[in-house]
Amino acid sequence: MPSLSRRTLLRSMAVGGAALAAPGALAACSTGSGDGDVSNAGKKLAPWPAYKAFAGPKPDLAPTDAGVQAGYTAYPGDLVTAVSGTPGDGSTVKVMSVTFGTPPKPASANQFWAAVEKALGVKIEYTIISQTDYQKKMATVMAGDPGELPDIINVFSGFVLPREAQFVQRRAEDLTPYLSGEAIATYPNLANIPTHAWRDMGRVGGRIYGIPLERPLPGSTLWLNQAFFTDAGMKEGWTSQDFAAVAKKGTSGKKYALGAATGSLFGNAVHSAAHNAPQGWAVDKDGTFHANYGDERYKAAVAYQAQLRKNGSYHPDATSLSQPDLSTLFLNGTVGSMQDGFGGYLPKYLDSKGLLTPAAALPYSVGGTPGGIVAGRRSFGYTVLKKAKKERIELLLRVLNYLAAPFGSKEWELVHYGVEGTHFTRGKDGSPEATKLGDVENNTNLPLKYLAEGPQVLFVPGMPEAVRALHAWQVKVVPVAIRNASFGLQSSTYTAQGTTLRALMDDTVTGVIAGRLPLSELDAAARKWRDRGGDRMAEEFAKDYAANT
Repeated sequence: MPSLSRRTLLRSMAVGGAALAAPGALAACSTGSGDGDVSNAGKKLAPWPAYKAFAGPKPDLAPTDAGVQAGYTAYPGDLVTAVSGTPGDGSTVKVMSVTFGTPPKPASANQFWAAVEKALGVKIEYTIISQTDYQKKMATVMAGDPGELPDIINVFSGFVLPREAQFVQRRAEDLTPYLSGEAIATYPNLANIPTHAWRDMGRVGGRIYGIPLERPLPGSTLWLNQAFFTDAGMKEGWTSQDFAAVAKKGTSGKKYALGAATGSLFGNAVHSAAHNAPQGWAVDKDGTFHANYGDERYKAAVAYQAQLRKNGSYHPDATSLSQPDLSTLFLNGTVGSMQDGFGGYLPKYLDSKGLLTPAAALPYSVGGTPGGIVAGRRSFGYTVLKKAKKERIELLLRVLNYLAAPFGSKEWELVHYGVEGTHFTRGKDGSPEATKLGDVENNTNLPLKYLAEGPQVLFVPGMPEAVRALHAWQVKVVPVAIRNASFGLQSSTYTAQGTTLRALMDDTVTGVIAGRLPLSELDAAARKWRDRGGDRMAEEFAKDYAANT
């Protein structure tokens, strides 16, 4: 039986774990004297970059405009060239991003790092921040000397950074002249980033300040051990009663149907979506915003989860497990399911070979109404540039244009797998297979993919059946995805107080599901949330929504 290595678990975190990142307390940082008006209301809005799809290898499974991803059942045999010439000028570029991997070997002893530098034509001075340290480090950077900022900064969307938009507006380069409308044609790989990613990144004060990291439509997903749930009676078209019965039947001895990690609220996103509750915020036809906390469907989902907990279907350590620990329990069969981002499908399939067959769960129905799934933010985060002269900005954009090369290109292969013969060899189907060095030197440990990346596709090396299953699942669930209406919108109250107010609600929801608090406490906490800033957020989001539509 394959062993579970720390590298395997960290690789899982790199692609999917961000969906469970829980905002923690972070003192507000200063961005200078006063705060600028970051709202889009009353501003002339910069046109979104003109989208132009890259003409690369044709997928085996077609994408849809609704959000189903392109699927490749085999690695493209003839890679295309996405960048002509070397983008850099030999200068040093300082970059900073979040990471979910282990610290890489220094550039002087890292062949992957050296190969990318050669292709880019620049020296990369990389500050890599672990997810656990990201908020603290970003607070220091945002409050520091603007002259000391890195050239390229990844702003990770897994956390609420106080006054984030104000920092971006004051300290980052306004990229509107370079990227808005047809101007982006100078950077064809950036032009290949779909409009939905730019929209979910959003404008600041009507302007475009960043480059989004595109992500698939499905967000937080319930990943099942398929045999575990099938043996317990899982069936397509199941109801909430069926789900509870299957979870209870599958739980016995020291095996539990449901796993959850710290900060996931017992997998609340998946269950609230199945109950068709708003995912954060919903907007009425008249533009009024409503938060999920006061919605009866949300309260019903919390009550449902509390019953699942009371039935013993959750792992007993569901309020203290880390995401890596949960991954271990899933792969060794202790828990039959786990919530994670849909983007985590690749390690789910690769790491479970010989252990289990993973599957994305279909939502159950509630009271005869088909359930929904979580629609994730179509931007994992975004990249901003330090203010600089025009020539420098154009250089940095050329570098990012290279890193954003699409799947099926030679540049994508280099940035994702390294050098053939050094970092990978070819499998029978032509797919790159990491060497021992490639397991250490890769773009998880040197996270270039969090600076810029092309649109994501469905591809699992050597496992065409997995790609077909994922594509078929998306065809079924994309039409019922529930989107957070606040994505891409600005609210000063949210950036200033969102973290603290969310903690109030998260603690209450956790307490109710765990059985420590009565369900009535959810209403009491929601009233406090509204009084302390929730109502102001609703008003601010509504104004920004009206401006954007």
